[in-house]
Amino acid sequence: MTEGTASGTHSASGTMDDTIVLKRRGYIMGINLGEGSYAKVKSAYSERLKINVAVKIIDRKKAPTDFLEKFLPREIEVMAILNHRSIIKTYEIFETSQGKVYIVMELGVQGDLLEFIKTQGALQEDDARKKFHQLSSAIKYCHDLDIVHRDLKCENLLLDKDYNIKVSDFGFSKHCVRDDSGQLTLSKTFCGSAAYAAPEVLQGIPYQPKVYDIWSLGVILYIMVCGSMPYDDSNIKKMLRLQKEHRVNFPRSKHLSSDCKDLIYHLLHPDVHRRLRIDDILSHKWVQPKIQSSVSVAPALGESSRSTEPSRTPEPTTPSKKPPTKPEPRQEAQPEAGPEAQPEAKPEGKMPVTRQPEAVAFPSLHQVQESEESPAQPPAEQPTQ
Repeated sequence: MTEGTASGTHSASGTMDDTIVLKRRGYIMGINLGEGSYAKVKSAYSERLKINVAVKIIDRKKAPTDFLEKFLPREIEVMAILNHRSIIKTYEIFETSQGKVYIVMELGVQGDLLEFIKTQGALQEDDARKKFHQLSSAIKYCHDLDIVHRDLKCENLLLDKDYNIKVSDFGFSKHCVRDDSGQLTLSKTFCGSAAYAAPEVLQGIPYQPKVYDIWSLGVILYIMVCGSMPYDDSNIKKMLRLQKEHRVNFPRSKHLSSDCKDLIYHLLHPDVHRRLRIDDILSHKWVQPKIQSSVSVAPALGESSRSTEPSRTPEPTTPSKKPPTKPEPRQEAQPEAGPEAQPEAKPEGKMPVTRQPEAVAFPSLHQVQESEESPAQPPAEQPTQ
């Protein structure tokens, strides 16, 4: 829907235009929540709904052509479809004759998951299980509709007043296409954030978008229970090598249950055919509600664990209740095959130091990331396995 702008409401910054346009739609402008080169997010009060909302304002005159022709239409299409308790609600989308698009959404009143973990530390497993189940349920809902997010990260997981997960920012999302045989076609847009990107995406090769989302879920779960990143993304070449070797290191101080480590290990699998799917996640023992079990004991300081393709449903255990601490040296789950070797020293993964506002720019990873090998030219689009 296009909304006209009354004469005399223009200003150099456009702020007055936004205030008046929103007022006419029944919203009272609030504070700035984030701003980029061609989009910004404002808080507002809805006089109709009687609640605070977030309003994403996109200026078509400033936005790049690729965004206007590809990403924005996809985002609007997807947000108009989605309706799930763990996904940010979209209340209204409208456009003015001045070329501004307004997307009115549910407000995550408790901020995002990254800020919460930076403030509170790693989550206890019971809390992480609840939040991760909410997140996984939302992604299953999307995947069942053949919709992929492709930018899952802690900054894009908002928290409502009761600290429940709300998935937000569908700027990289898309409705997947199926071929004549019913198989999903591969994606060639290499988008997202390097620290959460699957190795196949970092290498710049066509990828299965749903399987890409699963890798990002693994990174998010690791951050939830460890309070740090699983890989140091300051050196993409080294990070990619560790990922392809299927090395996953866990802080010894966290005393994570074997079920939890097993789930993370299988989410962060470099082989896309062996990485879990969303139904596997929701049926995993760690994700299921716990009733009664024993405490998992972490290896002694200096020990290194070696996984030999652990079962997806090992015996249940209950996490210990050790309070969050700063990241410490990690125990390592090494690759399933190959001779025993001394693991090299790994840099401690670091949490990002700044909060990214709701994504308003769309860089391609293949333009900025260095891969271990020079990737071949992407093959013609083909169906997934």
